[in-house]
Amino acid sequence: MRPARADPGARAPALLSLADVSRRLRDGGRELVVLDGVSLALEPGVAAGVYGARGSGKSTLLRLAAMIEPPDSGTVRFAGRDVTRISQRERARLLRGPVALITAAGWQPCPGETVLDHVAMSIGGDGLTLREARHRARGALERVGAAAVGGEELTAGLPAPARARVMLARALVREPRLLVVDEPLPMPNLRDRERFCALLRASAREGSATLLMASEEIAALQGVDLMMSIAAGELCSSEPRGAVVPFPRRRAAVRARS
Repeated sequence: MRPARADPGARAPALLSLADVSRRLRDGGRELVVLDGVSLALEPGVAAGVYGARGSGKSTLLRLAAMIEPPDSGTVRFAGRDVTRISQRERARLLRGPVALITAAGWQPCPGETVLDHVAMSIGGDGLTLREARHRARGALERVGAAAVGGEELTAGLPAPARARVMLARALVREPRLLVVDEPLPMPNLRDRERFCALLRASAREGSATLLMASEEIAALQGVDLMMSIAAGELCSSEPRGAVVPFPRRRAAVRARS
């Protein structure tokens, strides 16, 4: 399967690359193929979107890209390093440093926690004092336009748009090189969703980070440099003119939901 690239003529080495990765699950006597020989390569600073329906394999793709779990076959490289078989401890270290993952399930504030401390705790174990961590957290909240909720306001009860910005600030405060977003958080209306997605792209560009974002709504992915789609565990790439075309299918298999 050919790798999908944002710019085939670019000479910059890929920050993230997946080469022929597959993921399978067992369901009784059946083998369920969640990802089927997926390849992609993303250069530094690229904003990429993956469109797919529920059960298409996009969440599994993003977990592999964020190095939360390894593939069953194929290779994942980050900044030139083969991270396919690294330990769980090493993967956790990457997720506290150069890789940041945002998911709806990731919103887990502590009872009575303020917004400022919620963001600051993201870097609380990096050798910084609490004062230093809070200072950086304020900067991150200002960067995403959430300074108004960055004081002593509690995380509990934040409306969806503010909660999304706080989650983004918590990710950006670590200055990641790769920002992975699995389905932007639910918003009360389309306008709020579009604003947040635009903020994701702008924040990634400002921090020179590579952005990989997946959604069931194609409108949420507008404005990315590279549009891809995924169905039945197989990835499709966008042509330069923007049309999404599928890679040739290599084999049939029973599919599983992501």
